[in-house]
Amino acid sequence: MNSTRIQVYFMPGMAANSGIFENIHLPKLNFEPHFLEWFVPKKEMTLTEYAALMNKQVVHPNPVLIGVSFGGILVQEMGKLIKTRKVIIISSVKYTSELPKRMIFAKYTKIHKLLPTGLVNNVQLLAKYAFGETVLKRLELYQKYLSIRDTYYLDWAIDQMVQWKQTECLDNLVHIHGEKDAVFPIANIHDCIHVRNGTHTMIIHRAKWFNEHLPTIILD
Repeated sequence: MNSTRIQVYFMPGMAANSGIFENIHLPKLNFEPHFLEWFVPKKEMTLTEYAALMNKQVVHPNPVLIGVSFGGILVQEMGKLIKTRKVIIISSVKYTSELPKRMIFAKYTKIHKLLPTGLVNNVQLLAKYAFGETVLKRLELYQKYLSIRDTYYLDWAIDQMVQWKQTECLDNLVHIHGEKDAVFPIANIHDCIHVRNGTHTMIIHRAKWFNEHLPTIILD
């Protein structure tokens, strides 16, 4: 076993499982991947408390954390609690100001509390929330990736995203964002690596781009 390999931990987006990374392949000589999964939070648990529990699954020192969408927000909170080599967020945000206006509006009106998350068995609706796109053509695919159907988890995750506050990001953070992201429009995003024609689900549909660029991004 090569003990010099960089340990890379992947965190999927809201309601998704680590299957979204199945086509991401880092060179085995240099990197060892690990895949984190969402768990249902305890009642009234804060995002910081959740991050601390998730960090217990990070068993290597100075890892690279990679998070997608809401998972990108979580790995930033995890990175505030442990030493990391690098934190990479994909299709996510690094400042509160990068959230879309509808989410900022929800923060003050609490309108997000009215979202019908009780309909979590409606995969098409769940995918609309989690992936930001209609899924008629990809319904079977998204049924595979969206495995977290717990109502409390979804209510908690949406609330934590809307309420998230951050004005300064981590020093070792890298932001990768698609130019056609419908959930977090790139017009609101600053200081990121642009992925041409990348959507909110580009970790699935643009795996080739990530396989070509992630090793360099991690090592840079």
